[in-house]
Amino acid sequence: MSRPIAVVTGGAGFLGSHMVDLLLARGYSVRVMDNLVGGRETNLAHHAKDAALAFEKRDIRSLAPNDALFSSARYVFHFGGIGDIVPSIEHPSEYMSVNAQGTVAVMEAARAPRAKVIYAASSSCYGLAAVPTDENHPIAPQYPYALSKYHGERVVFHWRDVYRLPAVAIRIFNAYGTRSRTSGAYGAVFGVFLRQKLAGKPFTVVGDGTQRRDFLYASDVAEAFLAAAESPMDGEVFNLGAGAPQSVNRLVELLGGEVVHIPKRPGEPDCTWANILKITRILGWKPKIPFEEGVGRILAAIDYWRDAPLWDPESIAKATQSWFDVLAPGERPR
Repeated sequence: MSRPIAVVTGGAGFLGSHMVDLLLARGYSVRVMDNLVGGRETNLAHHAKDAALAFEKRDIRSLAPNDALFSSARYVFHFGGIGDIVPSIEHPSEYMSVNAQGTVAVMEAARAPRAKVIYAASSSCYGLAAVPTDENHPIAPQYPYALSKYHGERVVFHWRDVYRLPAVAIRIFNAYGTRSRTSGAYGAVFGVFLRQKLAGKPFTVVGDGTQRRDFLYASDVAEAFLAAAESPMDGEVFNLGAGAPQSVNRLVELLGGEVVHIPKRPGEPDCTWANILKITRILGWKPKIPFEEGVGRILAAIDYWRDAPLWDPESIAKATQSWFDVLAPGERPR
């Protein structure tokens, strides 16, 4: 019997590569497209001899209707896009082009095979949300990245409504795990802290470190996406987190090291906390990896971040200047 075919956009990236791991383990034939701006081929190196995996270095915006990469695909897991807040403030048009218009290209390519699309949406669409946050919370994106991801989500559901393509959007809260990005942009706390730990430098903690994030391990993210794909659900939005926010101070405690504090940033919530009642009830999904275990797995693979940028308070202040200029005129990140 032939294997069912799944396409993973951004499949050489952080979450996409974990999706590939799970799909191959579950007997799928997997086609990956990634332009390797944020992804790394080494994230898929452990599958190099697996004939069930095909890789194309491509931008999602290059996709055409009836694209061969999508031929006979059953599912499309759409992780492709660009992240980070600061670059989105500086280059909003590029974010809209990739995350919104790129999603149009993905949906057009999915039309010929009638593939079900599982879209990696972002909880940043909620802005400074009340917690725990459910799927009916008002939408209030605070910066262009959040807006562009939400526009991508609306594209997915518009194509579902107009062209009757089955689709689900999963609003990811704070994913973490091995293979998280090591790009040059100042961004997610794990990548910043792990490089600082390798260099023996203090962790740059924003504010007093009591802010909490709903961290969810990458393999749990992949499990949720596959559950959504294989379910009969269509046209649904699901929030995805662990449902158990952890403070930055707790992360520092688990990593071990000295701390230096830097100013709190505008537009960032004090707490992210997904209400996961809907996804657990409807899909039967539950997070499996406790936070302490997940951090331990990352520490065991810490050398992955050796080539990541090393940030200190001065370089962070410079990198986030536009963030303050745009979102909090008159304030300074130092």
